[in-house]
Amino acid sequence: MNKVPNNKAWWLVLPVFLLVAFSAVIPMMTVVNYSVQDIFDQSSRYFVGADWYRQVLQDPRLHDSLLRQFIYSACVLLIEIPLGIAIALTMPTKGRWSSLCLIVMAIPLLIPWNVVGTIWQIFGRADIGLLGASLNQLGLNYNYAANTMDAWVTVLVMDVWHWTSLVALLCYSGLRAIPDVYYQAARIDRASAWAVFRHIQLPKMKNVLLIAVMLRFMDSFMIYTEPFVLTGGGPGNATTFLSQTLTQMAVGQFDLGPAAAFSLVYFLIILLVSWLFYTAMTHADKD
Repeated sequence: MNKVPNNKAWWLVLPVFLLVAFSAVIPMMTVVNYSVQDIFDQSSRYFVGADWYRQVLQDPRLHDSLLRQFIYSACVLLIEIPLGIAIALTMPTKGRWSSLCLIVMAIPLLIPWNVVGTIWQIFGRADIGLLGASLNQLGLNYNYAANTMDAWVTVLVMDVWHWTSLVALLCYSGLRAIPDVYYQAARIDRASAWAVFRHIQLPKMKNVLLIAVMLRFMDSFMIYTEPFVLTGGGPGNATTFLSQTLTQMAVGQFDLGPAAAFSLVYFLIILLVSWLFYTAMTHADKD
């Protein structure tokens, strides 16, 4: 007897589709509409086709910001992923210390982004900040407001402090999901700690690491608030990333057409690189 499929459950998902259409698709179509028009006011709009896209793709600001963005995101992934794995491996698995570690690791994630920037702005000040004043007393001549390398390192360390906890908690959950029978077999075979990590823990964490890499890449590639509060994009344009360049174009200069084209290019870059990460890691998992 053939069963008749019941599709009534799709009606439960319909409100979600409508919400997504209202909050994502409609604004996206508005941006696409702006990107092909030259807008002077509400009554004066002229179709320009792909002119804004050509202008944006030839804009040296996009090239410089994109290079800085890729370097920054690469540094974030190279530091936070191994560090998060190492922290997760050292966290206790049972008892009150386990709960305490989870609470401590979650605290940085609860702090708003603008507050994080303010904390590190004060913390790194060369005159009164604990970090800045201490480094200067050691003779390192630290000043994130005037030195490009100091600004870069400060923004990067701030991001590591803020978001490594997310990677550590994700890896911790992946480690706790590994059945104990694998560890029992490793003890019987007298496997070393590195062998256990290489052949048991790391393969079992692949799906969790995929999520961690995707989340950290997308978030670091869209970073705006923390460096804006900390350095304002300076010194010069040293810490001006793509999101801040886009904001300056849309809000500071009120170039809605180029800004709309810029935002779509920005979106496509994030989508493409995320897809490449996902494809590479899923293929590695199959192998």
